[in-house]
Amino acid sequence: MLDRGAIRTTVAGPWGPLNLAATERGVVAVEWLTTDVAFETALVRRLGAPVAPVEDADGDDPRRATLEVAVDALERFLDGRPPTGVVTFDLADRPPWDRRVLDAVAAIEWGRTASYGEIARRIGAPRAARAVGGALGRNPIALLIPCHRVIAADGTIGGYGGDAWGSREERLAIKRELLLREGVTVAASAV
Repeated sequence: MLDRGAIRTTVAGPWGPLNLAATERGVVAVEWLTTDVAFETALVRRLGAPVAPVEDADGDDPRRATLEVAVDALERFLDGRPPTGVVTFDLADRPPWDRRVLDAVAAIEWGRTASYGEIARRIGAPRAARAVGGALGRNPIALLIPCHRVIAADGTIGGYGGDAWGSREERLAIKRELLLREGVTVAASAV
């Protein structure tokens, strides 16, 4: 099947619009705190393929169905309810290490957490907790691949969002809010 690139849409979120995109393989990106133009430009550069609004896709386009499931999952998450559908992901452009980490994080259930070290052990690299954090900082599918559920080994909140946006305090406040939507409370980091 010829790769037709990605289609995109936007969902209202508490921190501004959430931008989503899907290819024929699955959801390829979810971002917030960015503009539509910046989101699309970065996605075209990343995929090397065109990006079109969801409205340009035919009604039977599999990318449209993928986005509908993803939008429903995000809206349920933002309402504090677990998603009901199965969201598929397109991580084909990610390095193998990142794919392993993100697949393990995607398997963390609603309302649960895991430490960076636990994720490293799950993927057979028990000494790679710091590298797990690096892969999470590169997560292109925020919220749907729930890197906010990964916390420090001592049960404190750990980090969040790499250096992509805002101050460390702002990023950790959002992580706390995301976890609270799932009924999870964690202690502040010791640092």
